[in-house]
Amino acid sequence: MGTRPYARRVDDWVSAIGHRKSEFGTHSLRRTKAAIPYRATGNIRAIQIFLGHPKIENTVRYLGVDVEDALLLAECTEI
Repeated sequence: MGTRPYARRVDDWVSAIGHRKSEFGTHSLRRTKAAIPYRATGNIRAIQIFLGHPKIENTVRYLGVDVEDALLLAECTEI
């Protein structure tokens, strides 16, 4: 499935559950899918791998978390 058909499907799902299409999209759902396990575990390294980011700084920026806190958590986390 291409990106446009997928985006239309997401729009349909969002509308079907009563939300506005303008508030949700494929990218915001990707970000949410990464943010939920990060909040639950604090495992920034796992999220970095999940998203395929080469640098942890990219993941930190992507999630919108404090850089120092995320790096401290990453140093304490083994994968």
